This record gives sequence, structure tokens and C-alpha cells, in this order.
Amino acid sequence: MDIRAILMGLAFAFMWSSAFTSARIIVEYAPPMGSLSLRFLISGLIGIGIATLMGQSMRLTSRQWRAVIIFGICQNALYLGMNFVAMQWVEASLAAIIASTMPLIVAIAGWLVFGDRPKPLAILGLGAGIAGVFLIMGLRMTGGVDLLGILLCLIGVISLAVATLAVRNASSGGNLLMVVGLQMLVGAAVLAPPAFLFETWSVDWNWSLVAAFIYTTLVPGLLATFTWFVLVNRIGAVRAATFHFLNPFFGVAVAAAILSERLGPLDVLGVAIIAAGILAVQLSKQPAAVPAKS
Repeated sequence: MDIRAILMGLAFAFMWSSAFTSARIIVEYAPPMGSLSLRFLISGLIGIGIATLMGQSMRLTSRQWRAVIIFGICQNALYLGMNFVAMQWVEASLAAIIASTMPLIVAIAGWLVFGDRPKPLAILGLGAGIAGVFLIMGLRMTGGVDLLGILLCLIGVISLAVATLAVRNASSGGNLLMVVGLQMLVGAAVLAPPAFLFETWSVDWNWSLVAAFIYTTLVPGLLATFTWFVLVNRIGAVRAATFHFLNPFFGVAVAAAILSERLGPLDVLGVAIIAAGILAVQLSKQPAAVPAKS
């Protein structure tokens, strides 16, 4: 893995994790589904516009169109939609921790559904990850936490895991930025009807809301997704997924720094255990090195 790939992976992990903090700010002042639908619309149009200027087209492969639809619904509408709604009641750090368990859920589902028996290192990582989640959940439960918010976060991360299992190698075939932009438009279209039916468009306009909305639209929304696809193209999905182990750290750190969310010693321990578990699961998937011929 070269230095450019490492920097891209670090940037992706930070941008992805910071989205929970900016989302927490947005839902404090504006309706969650309506805000997210508008964000997807703007991100999607910008992405498609830039892709068109770069010479990319909407003539995608069948695999890419499948990825556009599945990820647009599962990742953008369900995963992010559930998280935006949940963060009306759940702290950004907790939402980030739950979302970061996606690689663990994918590994468990692959084992139970597809019979992909994990290696001993992966089993150890799964156990550590689950233990870390229970440690943090136990702390938050005793301190008082909204169960509906947690349930929505869990539904969201399961939706993302399903999309990840259903669509592989979606980044192949070129037109990466066009794929990202079209995914955003699918998410906007799916979220618009429930936002119109169930939410009241009441917005408390202020600089915090505007800054958070611009940031989440351009950085986690567009740049992070594009960076992920480029990274997967460069080093492969298995190696790229290793950077997910940084998400618990970045998610909790950004929420503590920007939102002054609580961060006790046991929280830090739980985050470290989850991160170690994710790293172990991802490292177990790395292909064995081929010995050099003498």
C-alpha cells in the first residue's frame, strides 16, 4: 500500500466519521429527512455536473446501475436517513460507533448466510468488536439513552451491510463520479416523499446550520464517497475496508471536539476494543503474501 493510498484512506475515514457531527448540528435546526433529501439533490447535481465536464457519461455497466440503485436506496436513503432521524435523540458519537460496526456485521452475515467461514483472527476480532459495543451500550443505557434512536441506527447500519454484500466491484467500469452523483439523486428521490408527508418544513436559520449543511453536502456527501471509490480502485475493497477501523476513533473525537459530547475512560476503552476488532476482521481477509522465488 503506497503513501498516496494511505493518505486517501485516512482522509476518507475522517470525512466519513465527521458526518455524524455535522448531521447532529443540522437536525437540531431543520427537519432531518427534508434536509438530507436536499443535501443529496445538491450533491448529486454537483457530482453529475463535474463528471460531465470530465467527459464521463451515464452509459454505465449493468453492475454499476445496480450499484446506483442499491446504494442509493440502502446507503443514502435508509442508512443515512435513519441516522439523521435518530440523531434528533442520539448523540453523534454513539451513532458513529454503531455505524462503524458495519464491517463486523458484514463478516457475521457472510458467515451465517453465505457460509464464508472466518479465520481465527476474524473470529477473535468479531468477539472483541461485539464486546466493545456492549461495553459502550451498557454505559449509555445506564446514563439514559433513547431506545428508538438506537433502533433506527441499527436498522441503518444493517441496511448498509446488506448493500455492501449485494454489490461488489461497483467501482469497476469507470465513470466513478457519475456513479456517485446518480446514487445521490436516488437517495434524494426516495427521501423526498416521506419528508413531504411526515415533516414540517420549519428551519431555524443560523450560521451553524448553514456551515454544517455546506460541509456535509460537499465533504462527507460528495468528496468522501468519491474518495472511497477511487481508493477501492487503487488498492481493492479488502485493503480499503481496513481503514474502517479508524471510524470509531474519528467519530468520537470529532463529536467531543465540536459538540463537547462526553467521553469517559470506559468510552475510550470501548472504542479501542471495537477498532481493534474491526482491524482484526479486515486483516484476516488480506491475501497471503506469495513468497519470492529464489
